[in-house]
Amino acid sequence: MGDRGEDEDLQMAIRMSMQRATPETKRSKPQDAAAGAVSESSEDSPESKTRRRELMAAAAEKRIAAAVRVLPSSLPPGKKSGELGRREELRLKSVNLSKELSVEEANQLFSMVFGNEVSKGILAQWSNQGIRFSSDPVTSMGLVQHEGGPCGVLAAIQAFVLKHIIFFSDELKDIPRLPQKGLGASFKSLSVPSYNFSSLTEGVKVRFSYVQPFEGISEDEVPWLLALVRSMAEILFSCGSNRRAVIATLSFPENDIPRFEGISEDEVIAKSLQGLSIESAVDLQKVLRVETCTSQTTALQRLEANLPFFQSRMGALLFLISALLSRGLDLVQSDRDDPSLPLVTAPFGHASQEIVNLLLCGEAVPNVFDGRMDLGGGMFLKGISRDVEVGFLTLLESLNFCKVGQHLKSPKWPIWVVGSESHYTVLFALDPSVQSENELEGRETQIRKAFDAQDQSGGGGFISVEGFHQVLRETDIKFPPERLEHLCSAGFIVWSEFWQVILDLDKSLGGLKDSSGLMGKKVFDLYHFNGIAKSDLNGSQVNSAGETPLQRPRLTKLRVSVPPRWTPEEFMADVKVSSAPSASDSAGKDNEVSKPEPSQHAPLVDCIRTRWARATCSWFGDPPSIV
Repeated sequence: MGDRGEDEDLQMAIRMSMQRATPETKRSKPQDAAAGAVSESSEDSPESKTRRRELMAAAAEKRIAAAVRVLPSSLPPGKKSGELGRREELRLKSVNLSKELSVEEANQLFSMVFGNEVSKGILAQWSNQGIRFSSDPVTSMGLVQHEGGPCGVLAAIQAFVLKHIIFFSDELKDIPRLPQKGLGASFKSLSVPSYNFSSLTEGVKVRFSYVQPFEGISEDEVPWLLALVRSMAEILFSCGSNRRAVIATLSFPENDIPRFEGISEDEVIAKSLQGLSIESAVDLQKVLRVETCTSQTTALQRLEANLPFFQSRMGALLFLISALLSRGLDLVQSDRDDPSLPLVTAPFGHASQEIVNLLLCGEAVPNVFDGRMDLGGGMFLKGISRDVEVGFLTLLESLNFCKVGQHLKSPKWPIWVVGSESHYTVLFALDPSVQSENELEGRETQIRKAFDAQDQSGGGGFISVEGFHQVLRETDIKFPPERLEHLCSAGFIVWSEFWQVILDLDKSLGGLKDSSGLMGKKVFDLYHFNGIAKSDLNGSQVNSAGETPLQRPRLTKLRVSVPPRWTPEEFMADVKVSSAPSASDSAGKDNEVSKPEPSQHAPLVDCIRTRWARATCSWFGDPPSIV
C-alpha cells in the first residue's frame, strides 16, 4: 500500500479514535475497499482487526505528539525516551481542557491588576518573580524573593507552606512516624524552647526519606514541593468558595519551543520565556491559558504537572491571576470598596491589601477589621468575614493607622503574614499553644470583641453610650452607678479608659482585678522569615580579604516574653501584707519584682505587641527585618 493509502487509513483511524463508540458500519463501495477502507465483509477478519488496531494506535500516538505543545519532561536516568514522565502524563490530560481568555476578559484582568497607566518597571517586577525555594540550607523551606512588588503573593503562599510543613507533614505523604525525628511531639507542649529550625528541616526531610521523588528533583526538595502544591491548591479553592480552582499557565507555538536532549524542564521554560514581554493585555492574552478544576485531587495533579510554570519567572503573576480567576473577576470587584484602583499599587508596584486578603481568606476585601462597617445610607466598608487558617499583623496598627480584627490576629494556626509600609514577611511558631488563653485572657478577648463590634470609628477605639450599654449587657459587666455615670459623661467611651476601669473592677463584677496574681507570664519562641535576599553577617564566609556577607533570605528566632497584664508596680500595690517589712527589705523586693526582662527592639516587635501587648523580645545576631 502506498503513502497515500497509509495517510488515508491514518485519517480514518484518527476519526475512529476520536469517537466515543464504534460507529455503525456502513456498506462500502468497491473503490472504498480498494482505497483501504474497512468494508462490511472484511470487518470481522483477524487481519482487518489487527490492521485497525495498528492504525488506531498510530493515530493515538499522533494525537499525543500533537497535544504536547509545551515542555517535554526531563526523564530520570535509565528511562526510555519513548516513555512519558509523570508530569507530562498529567499535563497531557489538561491540554484539551485548558482555554485561552477572550480579549474582553484579558483586558478586564490586566486593567484590574495594573490599571491603565502602569510603568514598564512594575510590569517587569511582576514578570520576573518565580515561586522558588531558597537554595541556602538554613532557609531551604523559604520562598526567595528577587524583585520588589510580588512579596505579598509570596508571603501568603509561604504562610500556607509553613502550615503544611510544620503541622501537616503526616498528610503530605503516608509515611510512618519516626520516633524522635517527627514534629508532632514538639507541638504538644512548650517544653522544647531550644528547638531550632535546622532540626525542624532535618526532621521533616527524614520523614520523607522514603518518598519517591518527582522526576529530576532531589529527595531533600520533596517535602517542600509537596507542601507548595498543597498550599497553592488550598488557596485557590478558598478563592473559589471551595467549589473550584482556576489554574493559569502559559502556552507557546510548537515551533517556538527549544528542544535539546538532556536539558531540564525548568531550562526549557526559561528559554521559551526569553523573548516574552508582558506590556499589555494583548501580550497576556496571547500566551495565557486557564483550566478550571472542581476536584481537589485534579487540582493537585494539574498544579504538580505545571509546577515548572510557577517556578519560572512568571510564577508569581500566574498565581495571582489564578487566584483572581478562581474568585471570579466580577466578584473580586464587588469585594472591593473602590474597584477603580489597580490591585498592584503605584508607584512601587506593591501587592495591595486586597491581594493579600484574597489569598488569606478568599475574598478581595480591602480592610483588616472583622466584619463590615456601616457608614450609613446603605454604604459599608468591607473587612474579614470569617475565621482564617493563617493570619495577618501589620506595623500600621502599631502606628494607629488601622485595627486588625480577631479573625486575622488569632488565626487557626500560629502563622502570620506581617505587613510594613513596603514589604510583606512571615512570622510563625512551631507550637499552637502560643495562642492558648488562660481564663482572664479569654475574658479580655470576649470584652474586646464586644467593644470592637460597636466601634464604628474605623478602628479609632471609641464607641457611643448606647453601644457601651450593649457591651455591658453582652459581657455581664456590672459597674457601680457613680463609675458608670463618669464613663458616660463625655457622650462616648474610649477603649483605653474603659480598659483601665476593667482592670480595677473586681472579678465578681465582671472585671479583671485579681490580687492573687495568677495571670502569670508567658514565654515562647517565634520565628521570622524575610524572603528577600539580604546581607547576613551571621552566616558570613571568610576569605583572604576578610568577611564577605552572604546574600540570602533571613530567618530569625525570637524569644518572646509576655508579662502579666499588670505592671510589677501595680501588682505590688495590690498585694496585702500581714506585717510591715523593713525599708531595706521592701526596697530590695521592689527592685527584684520590677527588674525588666532583657529585651531588644525592632519594628517587628511593635507588630508582635499588637498581638501580645507589652511583649518583650530578644534574639541572637542581626535584628529581624520587615523591609
